[in-house]
Amino acid sequence: MERTRLIELRRVGKVYENAAGSFTALRDVSLSVGAGEFVGVVGKSGCGKSTLINMITGIDRPTAGDVVVAGTVVNHLGEGELAEWRGRTIGVVFQFFQLLPMLSAAENVMLPMDFCGVHAPAERPVRALRLLERVGVAEAADKLPVALSGGEQQRVAIARALANDPPIVVADEPTGNLDSRSASAIFDLFDRLVEHGTTIVMVTHDRDLARRVSRTVTLADGAIVGDAVNTACAPTALDPGTRAPGGARP
Repeated sequence: MERTRLIELRRVGKVYENAAGSFTALRDVSLSVGAGEFVGVVGKSGCGKSTLINMITGIDRPTAGDVVVAGTVVNHLGEGELAEWRGRTIGVVFQFFQLLPMLSAAENVMLPMDFCGVHAPAERPVRALRLLERVGVAEAADKLPVALSGGEQQRVAIARALANDPPIVVADEPTGNLDSRSASAIFDLFDRLVEHGTTIVMVTHDRDLARRVSRTVTLADGAIVGDAVNTACAPTALDPGTRAPGGARP
């Protein structure tokens, strides 16, 4: 069965204007990602990797072209619509955590559930703790971010990204602040999510991790210069029991 196209970038360009002139971050980028794929985005610093994933999440808007995610033209949404859409559709893992400093780890994980009204209020603390357990920081549930190491904060950020069980997770260097053992554990978690139908797009500089994804997209000077499938890791077509995009897991 042909895999559902969950993410599509259609001739996307992005130009930034500043006092020094214009800078082209993306050049006529077209990309399709199927449901359940695990895609690694690689390339040198400044090549457009972060801009590319910011297009997918709606954090930034293209200068040209369209971004279609789960059937929604993201760049056509208003700001209010965009925030709610993102909260239900995409789990975002930022490079520098972006945890709210006045909230505990568990409260940070519950925040997307509160914002989107996902899960009953009484269930949210239990789910937050379960997610923190999955990423190995359950003991940090009641601690503020300032009391956590960088690696612990990143794992809390990953738990937060999973809070609403999104069909897509977009991660910008999610293991960049973890030791190799913790990084491998997080990657194993991503693998399990992919096995259950979650689509993951991950920016990484870690060559070992890049070799473990099912597909690698390489950027240079704002353009896609490589798109290779790792046949040893490539997912098979979704079977009837796998979660459809935006649906619940069985």
